[in-house]
Amino acid sequence: MCQKHKNIILIGMPAVGKSTVGVLLAKRLGWSFLDTDLVIQVGESEKLQKILDSKGMEKFCALEEHYVLTVHCKKHVIATGGSVIYGTKAMEHLKSMGTVIHLDLLPRSLEERLKNLSTRGVVMAKGQNIENLYAQRHPLYCRYADMTIECNDLSMDEIVNQIESFC
Repeated sequence: MCQKHKNIILIGMPAVGKSTVGVLLAKRLGWSFLDTDLVIQVGESEKLQKILDSKGMEKFCALEEHYVLTVHCKKHVIATGGSVIYGTKAMEHLKSMGTVIHLDLLPRSLEERLKNLSTRGVVMAKGQNIENLYAQRHPLYCRYADMTIECNDLSMDEIVNQIESFC
């Protein structure tokens, strides 16, 4: 269960709707919204894809963990990058700050939403597709989540309602 004055942290695959749901939920709760992808971009003065292209996946994930560990706040809805679950310290830090909600969406729905995969800044190996990226990440999302919401047939408002009911 969510604790008053703590944070709600959204995890899940790219394009699942973490940022959109996060903004809507923050407005409803009267809280602030924070997107860790934007924290990275501002800190590095570069877009995620450029960081990935220049530094590679491993260094990107180390940077992501570094920036997540600098986040200290209360009464925030925090949308994370999809790869945050690769950083054990980052996830332990986020879990200590609040309730972790996993937004889940089937790979075929993610593929429909991810038209800009090559420019979006998604941490994935060459030749990897959404289906096997999902298979790799899904157990990690489930490991860290306090609650999982199956988003396949839900509107953004219905997702926000479920999170609010849980909290």
